[in-house]
Amino acid sequence: MTKLTRRQFALVMGAGTATLAMPTYLRAQDKPRVVVIGGGAGGATAARYIAKDSEGAIDVTLIDSADNFTTCFFSNLYLGGYRDFASITHSYETLESNYGIKKVTGWAVGVDRDARMVSMADGSKIPYDRLVVSPGIDLVWDSVPGYSEEAAEIAPHAWKAGPQTQLLKAKLDAIENGQQIVMVAPPNPYRCPPGPYERVSMMAHVLKSKGVDAKIIIIDPKDKFSKQGLFQEGWQKHYTGMVEWYGPDVHGGIKGIDVNAGTVETDLDTFKGALLNVIPAQRAGRIAQEAGLTNDSGFCPIDAGSMRSTADENIFVIGDASIAGAMPKSGFSANSQAKVAAMNVRGDLLKSKVFPAKYSNTCWSLIETDDGVKVGAQYAPAEGKIAATTTFISQTGEDAALRKATYEESVGWYAGITADMFG
Repeated sequence: MTKLTRRQFALVMGAGTATLAMPTYLRAQDKPRVVVIGGGAGGATAARYIAKDSEGAIDVTLIDSADNFTTCFFSNLYLGGYRDFASITHSYETLESNYGIKKVTGWAVGVDRDARMVSMADGSKIPYDRLVVSPGIDLVWDSVPGYSEEAAEIAPHAWKAGPQTQLLKAKLDAIENGQQIVMVAPPNPYRCPPGPYERVSMMAHVLKSKGVDAKIIIIDPKDKFSKQGLFQEGWQKHYTGMVEWYGPDVHGGIKGIDVNAGTVETDLDTFKGALLNVIPAQRAGRIAQEAGLTNDSGFCPIDAGSMRSTADENIFVIGDASIAGAMPKSGFSANSQAKVAAMNVRGDLLKSKVFPAKYSNTCWSLIETDDGVKVGAQYAPAEGKIAATTTFISQTGEDAALRKATYEESVGWYAGITADMFG
């Protein structure tokens, strides 16, 4: 496994603003217009690379509901006390000032694909020549019986970073001796496959650091999970007796939760937690559904060589909302897909050269201080899908120096990818 420096990351990953109906948003009419919906790892990267590499020849608008973006990746390190909240929150100011991108803060609520027009919640409309859709995920609330958007204010999911992350942190820090945390893990497919289990590690780290005698119970609908051997080795080493994982063959299925009572009822038993962390099933962000870009899976099929929607040649779908073959739903994946989409957008609108698609991903996880592990791959289109060409994963039994280097690599990657996203 080769250590990836920040400079190497930039090299590897490096391999129109619209006119609204309202005068405030009037832009030049002689440039092709690209609208990007979603300002995360996919959307922000796509907007930046379209604007940067077109050298101002394309008018780019970026739509996101928030003024700033908080990353889900590395939010577990905030929970564990390794980072503060400000360090995972980023501004769009540089994209506006340095790249001429128009940032529109608001909700995109509809897409008229025939008229090539995005409708906003405030009634305004933004025309496009090409549309990049990167809305992340929506939560399927009723996939866990008894859970709801209202219940999430008591039993946070924290699978969309921001206030939910801060709520989960506050509840974690309030755990006392003799109490339990119960996590309901999500079914496949879901954002950031190692994420729930890194979160458990960070929760255990907080409890151990404070000397709190408490357990963490994981009720999982899956019979296995990403990096399972690595996590279970780490839990046994660092948090002996603190973490219990129950797969479906043991718990028999979730019958219901009661967030007010703090209980998760299964065929095996009813588990009670002072903190419930419920992560339900997921699907593509609502705007992708409203635009008719999803299939029966709830996610968006794409062309493997371009990230172009199979439903509309003028639309590209990237990141968690897409069906990207073997690629996991991660920030690294979204960033990589964004660059392929941006290249194809420029090819469409400026007739610039389009190279064969190549994609990359690495998912790092921190188990305990300086004990980092990773899994990843390189990808390329094959038989109509995105397929892995090479893969790697940390091994059980690795020495402490390698695990520390892996964690330090992840810190460098975070600095590199956020600079790549936000300029």
